[in-house]
Amino acid sequence: MPAAAQEAPEPDGTRHGHGITDLDSVRVRANPIARTAEDLARPVAVLAGEQLDEAKAGSIGETVSRLPGVQSSFFGAGVGRPIIRGLEGARVQVLSDGLSAGDVSTVSVDHAVSIEPFLANQIEVLKGPATLLYGNGAIGGAVNVVDGRIPETATSRPLEGRAELRAGSVNDERTGMLRLDGTSASGRFVFHVDALHRETGDIDIPGYAESAVLREAHGHDGPGHDDGGDDARGILPNSFVRTDSGALGLSWVGDRGFIGIGQSLYNTRYGVPGHVHVEDDHGDDDGHDGDGHEDSGHGGVHVVMDQRRTELRGGLDDFGAFRSLRTKLAHTDYTHTEYEGDDVGTVFDNRTIEGRLELAHHPLGGWEGAFGMQWTQRDFGALGAEAFVPDSESRDAGVFWIGERDFGAIRMELGLRHDRNSIDVVAEAGPSRDFDTTNLSFATRWDLTPDMHLSLGLDRAQRSPTAEELYSSGVHVATQSHEFGDAGLDVETANRAEIGLHWHRGPLQLGASLYHVRYDDFIYLADTGIIDGGLPVRAWNQADARFSGAEVEAEWTFIDNGSGAWTARAFGDVVRGKLDGQGMREIDISVPHGQQGHDYVAQLALDGNLPRMAPSRVGGELRWTSDDWRAGLGAVRYASQDDVAEGELATPGYTLVHANVAWHMDTAGGSAVELFLNGSNLLDEEARVHTSFLNDIAPLPGRGVTAGVRVLF
Repeated sequence: MPAAAQEAPEPDGTRHGHGITDLDSVRVRANPIARTAEDLARPVAVLAGEQLDEAKAGSIGETVSRLPGVQSSFFGAGVGRPIIRGLEGARVQVLSDGLSAGDVSTVSVDHAVSIEPFLANQIEVLKGPATLLYGNGAIGGAVNVVDGRIPETATSRPLEGRAELRAGSVNDERTGMLRLDGTSASGRFVFHVDALHRETGDIDIPGYAESAVLREAHGHDGPGHDDGGDDARGILPNSFVRTDSGALGLSWVGDRGFIGIGQSLYNTRYGVPGHVHVEDDHGDDDGHDGDGHEDSGHGGVHVVMDQRRTELRGGLDDFGAFRSLRTKLAHTDYTHTEYEGDDVGTVFDNRTIEGRLELAHHPLGGWEGAFGMQWTQRDFGALGAEAFVPDSESRDAGVFWIGERDFGAIRMELGLRHDRNSIDVVAEAGPSRDFDTTNLSFATRWDLTPDMHLSLGLDRAQRSPTAEELYSSGVHVATQSHEFGDAGLDVETANRAEIGLHWHRGPLQLGASLYHVRYDDFIYLADTGIIDGGLPVRAWNQADARFSGAEVEAEWTFIDNGSGAWTARAFGDVVRGKLDGQGMREIDISVPHGQQGHDYVAQLALDGNLPRMAPSRVGGELRWTSDDWRAGLGAVRYASQDDVAEGELATPGYTLVHANVAWHMDTAGGSAVELFLNGSNLLDEEARVHTSFLNDIAPLPGRGVTAGVRVLF
């Protein structure tokens, strides 16, 4: 079910109305046909306006993590990727207004996404297969971040923008952001400028960094025992983050279209927890020291990422048989360096060129729709100790059509896409591979009454293996394991069925959805049970798999009078992923050691639970808004996860309580000032993310308070 969204800002930066507004006010830009989330039969959630302001965090994953069916990965404070209905990594595409980020965040779980959520105008989450629109990396869904860095229309005033300053207690956060948009006197040239700086220290945690299970295994004596070494307590060492981002955009806007160019940069450095000792820390009384973190002088592993991106976009409306033409072209130059103390460990280089063309046509045979083409070239290289993936050159090309038609109270949506994918590597790494994938989609929405609609979706989606899944070979430092690919992996195929019901009358909204996905040849990282040199050996494998899940959400504005609008919201989600094969698969593994190697024969079960599955959740929130004030109090309960794979440990449940309050004042000339105060994990509860490889050594941050000011003009 689409999540309710706050009304998006007007061009002058102001907002109108209070509380939860209708999704009719927010257009989903990830869809080539101009539609709102409420109009689409496929499940889409949108964050915009005040709700986006309240949700914004240091990572995309954390920002969207309170939407039904969406959680966040965790590899320290610097890394948080979206998990959609239990799927993440190479199955969830993170987009910058319709184009891929161009980073290497899917190569390893310790790699961050190079998109800054604080600069977003709105964030759209496409649940279920989005391969029809975005190809190979979106079989589990997509998150589209709309930032408006290349203007498409003139601004309503010569100059408008927003600025924000905030400070946080749990990690000594200091963040500053500025964005400006303006139009020339002729009304034809429109520019955009934005800049952001964020700096945080090591995060405060409620207790020990190590879990109770791990401390017991290490022979620690309990809360009274603290002999240094790995007994980090109160602070998670090496969890600092420093980020700088900025962009310039310039467009010419005509009566029927636009053409624009933009240049952006994204630079971040962050610590990777779990590789330092307490006695090596900087020794500051409160455990925070931004300068000490920056050079990682205590010998921890930290990452320095730098991305430069150039984009060209254009559009033309109403010509011939077409409603609109949209073209997008991006060149991304990305470097990711991992340091071990002051020494360079591994350098990842990634050069990406991506182009996309969308042609929305007038009705053909009663079907309104859009044709599209997409092409991507990726040159990837890795050098150093963690170069467990060989250099590769990837090419992806796809064509698609989507269409929709109304049959009275029933709206039908159809789609078809075909892709050709190739990965070239040196002969020593294995054979180069070519893949063909075909995606089919059918969705319908039936308006049972003016207040209630039923939706049904059926999809056949395919994904070809990535270079990491095919050719990995060596020690993967991030996961502290030996990791081996399989150059013989085949295309995986997902067949999804989903049914949803949405009811909306006056101040009350209710929605629920059930889905089931049958995967043929699902690709996953299996634990072999072999330990070599103190590190587990893992191998990429294929087996049939089944995913089943459900989502529910309810919102009720039970008071709306002179005291303000009072709205209660509740949601819940659950997903279960299991292998559905039979018997065992036997594979040969050779773990290199200098000139020699250790040879093993591993037995991989083709049934049982999939590893690192997201736990079920329930959450609730009470919101209040008036002319000048808004406030909220909520909690999310994460259940314990004991449906674990062979060799995987269960994790306990936890409850995260959050709150916010803001005061908004309109000033002369259409400007406004807003003061805000947000609280997170207010119960200071120890929370360990089951999907994280670090859940036994890196909990989520403890109690935190963030305060700041926004200026809209």
